[in-house]
Amino acid sequence: MFENTDVAANVAVKDLDRARQFYEGTLGLKQVDAEGDDLLVYRSGKSLINVYRSDFAGTNQATALTWVVGKDVEGVVRKLKDKGVQFEHYDMPGMTRKGDVHVGGRMKVAWFKDPDGNILNVVNG
Repeated sequence: MFENTDVAANVAVKDLDRARQFYEGTLGLKQVDAEGDDLLVYRSGKSLINVYRSDFAGTNQATALTWVVGKDVEGVVRKLKDKGVQFEHYDMPGMTRKGDVHVGGRMKVAWFKDPDGNILNVVNG
């Protein structure tokens, strides 16, 4: 039914102005739409990210967004660190950590949070 239909990700935030600074200023996303004072829409590749105001922002304890960045996970991590992003470190079975990058087999992944505590990551894919 949905195999040929695009999907959009939804991320809840408490403060849209602070979220705008992070998603535009830190991550470099371009806003493509908005709905009043409650929703910002960003394009990332062919995907849309709906950043919306919610009292439940930051309560998800799982990864909300993943960017597949190819072979240069370490380079992306360095660029984000230069913009003040702090990375999360987890004990993951079968993975070791090299700096802020978790490595397991051919997978390289690094997790970080937005200002509301939503868990985001970059992965080599």
